[in-house]
Amino acid sequence: MHDDRSLVEARLKRVLDERIRPAVYPESVPLEVAVWHAPGEPVPVAEGLAAEPEPIEVGARWGSPWGTSWFRVTGTVPEAWAGKTVEALLDLGFDENMPGFQCEGLVYRPDGTPVKGLNPRNQWVRIGAPAAGGEQVRLHIEAASNPVILDYHPFLPTQLGDKETAGSEPQYRLARMDLAVLDEDVWQLAIDLEVLGELMAELPVESARRWEILRAVEKALDAVDLQDVGGTAARARERLADVLAAPAVPSAHRISAVGHAHIDSAWLWPLRETVRKVARTTSNMTALIEDEPDFVFAMSQAQQWAWVKEHRPEVWARVKKAVADGRFVPAGGMWVESDTNMPGSEAMARQFVHGKRFFLDEFGIENDEAWLPDTFGFAAGLPQIIKAAGSKWLLTQKISWSRTNRFPHHTFQWEGIDGTRIFTHFPPVDTYNCSMKGSEIAHAARNFKDKGAARHSLAPTGWGDGGGGTTREMVAKAARLRSLEGSATVTWETPAEFFAKAEAEYPDPPVWVGELYLELHRATLTSQAKTKQGNRRSEHLLREAELWAATAAVRTGFPYPYEELDRIWKTVLLHQFHDILPGSSIAWVHREARATYERLAGELNAIIEAAQRALAGEGETEFVFNAAPHTRDGVPAGGARTPVAEGRTARTARQGGGFVLDNGLLRVEIDAQGLVVSAYDIEADRETVAPGRAAGLLQLHPDFPNMWDAWDVDEFYRNTVTDLTEADEVTPGDDEGSVRIVRSFGASRVTQVLSLAPGERLLLLDTEVDWHETEKFLKLAFPLDLHAERYASETQFGHFFRATHTNTSWEAAKFEACNHRFVHLQEPGWGVAVVNDSTYGHDVTRTVRTDGDRGTTTTVRVSLLRAPRFPDPETDQGVHRFQHALVPGAGIGDAVREGWRINLPERSVSGAREVAPLVTVDREAVVITAVKLADDGSGDVVVRLHEAHGGRVRATLAADFEVADVTATDLLERPLPEALSCDGARVALRLRPFELVTLRLRRAPVH
Repeated sequence: MHDDRSLVEARLKRVLDERIRPAVYPESVPLEVAVWHAPGEPVPVAEGLAAEPEPIEVGARWGSPWGTSWFRVTGTVPEAWAGKTVEALLDLGFDENMPGFQCEGLVYRPDGTPVKGLNPRNQWVRIGAPAAGGEQVRLHIEAASNPVILDYHPFLPTQLGDKETAGSEPQYRLARMDLAVLDEDVWQLAIDLEVLGELMAELPVESARRWEILRAVEKALDAVDLQDVGGTAARARERLADVLAAPAVPSAHRISAVGHAHIDSAWLWPLRETVRKVARTTSNMTALIEDEPDFVFAMSQAQQWAWVKEHRPEVWARVKKAVADGRFVPAGGMWVESDTNMPGSEAMARQFVHGKRFFLDEFGIENDEAWLPDTFGFAAGLPQIIKAAGSKWLLTQKISWSRTNRFPHHTFQWEGIDGTRIFTHFPPVDTYNCSMKGSEIAHAARNFKDKGAARHSLAPTGWGDGGGGTTREMVAKAARLRSLEGSATVTWETPAEFFAKAEAEYPDPPVWVGELYLELHRATLTSQAKTKQGNRRSEHLLREAELWAATAAVRTGFPYPYEELDRIWKTVLLHQFHDILPGSSIAWVHREARATYERLAGELNAIIEAAQRALAGEGETEFVFNAAPHTRDGVPAGGARTPVAEGRTARTARQGGGFVLDNGLLRVEIDAQGLVVSAYDIEADRETVAPGRAAGLLQLHPDFPNMWDAWDVDEFYRNTVTDLTEADEVTPGDDEGSVRIVRSFGASRVTQVLSLAPGERLLLLDTEVDWHETEKFLKLAFPLDLHAERYASETQFGHFFRATHTNTSWEAAKFEACNHRFVHLQEPGWGVAVVNDSTYGHDVTRTVRTDGDRGTTTTVRVSLLRAPRFPDPETDQGVHRFQHALVPGAGIGDAVREGWRINLPERSVSGAREVAPLVTVDREAVVITAVKLADDGSGDVVVRLHEAHGGRVRATLAADFEVADVTATDLLERPLPEALSCDGARVALRLRPFELVTLRLRRAPVH
């Protein structure tokens, strides 16, 4: 037989594009359209429905950036269409290549009942099947003219990312607004041919199955009368029946399709628009569930569910019914799909507490999986947190975006810093917006790295980010792929059903130990510094508020602010979403975030001050409240006392210019240019600064990544560096132990104050930057005379080690990494810590000594500021303040302690009495991360703690109040079966390295 394959394939494409798809709607009549443009922000539904619109023609421009327009469409079903399937085709001016990044709409009936969302790939509304001739049609569309931020030429700076700068130019042109007859035979034929054509393209040219499909397609095309597609569609479908009925081979890969609509809680749109995106999508998905009996949809992020409940009660009623039917599935058990690198220990725990509790309270559903398809890498402390929340599985897809190394597994056990293992799956389809294309299904089967040992994978299926979720076309394709020779099989299943099957078939999967590092989007650890500072400070203010309010409630009857703390926690957790905290959202989002953090700080400070006043009482004695988990200056952790002052610091002139600071523990030399050329540990007789180098050095790099400006920093940024060594001023500081340095560069100015406090073995660096650079990267360098092959970075409930060398491509790819409050390096018996109050990104490198001696030195560089222009062209412009400290001679315990200290400064309160800690622990390696009252309002005291040094420890927790009993609990404060050894108010603990423990202490009745 002659090879006519390419001829038939080209014929299929043209006939589908030019004859069959256009024949899906063979008859249409125009609708009458009128519009009312809402002034300002979106209005309530009732107001939009009641507004009086003005006529508008198809082709007219509409929609200023971020505006809302209410369209009213009216018409009459022609008598000749009686008994046919009739749909309204409502095209607001969509670009079908941008689902989720365009204008969107939600369709209502005149009584305010939501019908479904309108999106670029989902523009139809069913009127009748069958339709009644003469039926009057009246629909209302709440249309959002969200501007296109990420266009065909991506990453171009734009002012459209904030309504304050976006202007008023109309963004869209109204397209088709018709009533039309749907020819279901033609629609089904189009799906048949799409599925077979896409499958055929993925099969080997030499395979018999490919040629069998080709011949069937050819016969079907022969059966189509191109002038009467509707009349011949059924006949053409008959020619395809046999090849569509051929079942999949027994060894076929098995795909669990989960209806999905990944919706970023804020990104290229503000939070208020996400509320509406979720309403549109949930309306779509509940409607699709009613039409498609096999379809299952899963939605994560309890915050988005809460938005529907609060803002769209009519949609919420439909959602609740679909959940009760088991078809609309709460997934993930987190408040939002958060970043997991930067949130602190308690915040990461509370993501699961608030997320899981919402689904339990609303639906009685326990989530066993964490669902984070789009998060930018995963911290090594996360497995323990997932398990402590009562979950056991994790799904993500994002690691497939890594640019250097291909991850070796798709299904595996992920082991965290404490040894906890979580069964984890990366969908090999390599997208969280699967559309059931044959190329996607074939890629999943070919790509799956665990073949031979396992055969199940998951495919999140649907358009995300306001694209409307799963479409009826995807469902129709999945039906044909349920068992089709040559293809993987596809079955609609819930995440729990998938994980149960995957775990059962793969009882001994491979193990990956440590962080899941994304080799991309490294700059998200630095972009939008004020958002990151707002997060860090909110986390610590929440710790203080809970600690002092709980202490005051137990001691004085202070009213514990349950509702306020719950609301504030949820707000902080929302802003940890993986495009807000990472700094990759539009200007509007970060402008609002800054205002939100400022408001929350005011509320939390008010709670803290009220509780401390209640504890201290009325008096004139000054007491210092210490919220950190370690005693400092004689003030116990979680208590208040008059501090003990120790020693003094001498500041003298340095030969050659500059100053020397000396407190008997450290001697720090600052040269005439304001650079730290020596930090000498007197007791250890050891120099900290690498020979010939200077610490506290600001370095400026060009920063223009190849893509994803706010997200990425590419390694070539290091090729060019400017050391900011010239000083405008080097003068004594306001305090006896400080030096002030001023530098100018570009259009920016830096003021640093270097301080050596009495009795402390640390050099504090206060840095204020008035930043007005563009596409630059500012680093703060600490070259250390220390040989280290690895270093520790703090992460949730412990720390994690990374290599300082680049022996392998995996190590080399980690050229920018995340830490929380500290990084720590050491040789046996002596180490150095660099601690911070609000930065996350850093790099650590090694170099050969410059003094002729053998050996290497190690440089820690803190990432301070960037200046990308997309998606926020004014990123980080303005004044920023940072605190860092260099801690010579530090062990890991010193790093932990000083990291807490710099983030939780003491508070002075005048009063009449000292405050004893509510609870204490007798080992410094055990850190109490939270003291609070139980969420159920019982008055029980909840204490969360962990081993922080990386070793095993025995410790005793003691409560300074009458305790009836103590229970070990999960993060949701539910009892665990572990037995505790208690002696009244004392609890004996045996902790493994980095082990996390939550204790619930029931207070004895007061007689």
